[in-house]
Amino acid sequence: MTIRRSAPVGRPRGFDADKALENAMRVFWEHGYEGASLTDLTEAMGINRTSMYAAFGNKEELFRKAWARYAAGPAAYGAESLVEPTARQVAAVFLHGAVRSATLPGYPTGCLSLRASLIGGDDGQAIRELLAVSRQETRTQLTKRFERAVEEGDLSRETDPALLARFIMTIANGVAVQAAGGADRADLELVVDAALRNWPPV
Repeated sequence: MTIRRSAPVGRPRGFDADKALENAMRVFWEHGYEGASLTDLTEAMGINRTSMYAAFGNKEELFRKAWARYAAGPAAYGAESLVEPTARQVAAVFLHGAVRSATLPGYPTGCLSLRASLIGGDDGQAIRELLAVSRQETRTQLTKRFERAVEEGDLSRETDPALLARFIMTIANGVAVQAAGGADRADLELVVDAALRNWPPV
């Protein structure tokens, strides 16, 4: 009689993958892509490099996963803004969301995308391209939403939807830079309110 042995059960990872990814996101947010060393990452994640590679892949793959988490979490205001009923409300949700994201208590200040995009060498080129595509997609989505607003009469026919989308993103990027430089949430909310007071008339 032959006794068949069942396939060995994989060993549990022994760590909280969700928490590890959250901590990796925070490291990238604080230091950027190239500024975040593997030592920084593994220490924050509470794992060794072997476990990191097994669970998340190499550093670039880890960043892509961390970026997806960031986009669905602290930066979710972008997608949320698009469903607002008026173009002005789209802009308000987007810009006030940018302020909140850049000044979240317990998180690095500023924007993960900008920190990972502005400075770097060849090693970070793929990541900078990823983030550039993401920013372009956001601008395109805003442009299309403002085009719809023009068609619906919510914005004047003289409004340039692409220029308005770029304006909104420029303010949001400025908010992130100011936050990284130490500006507090209250001051940045005033900046956003000033930008919205200059909203184009219908």
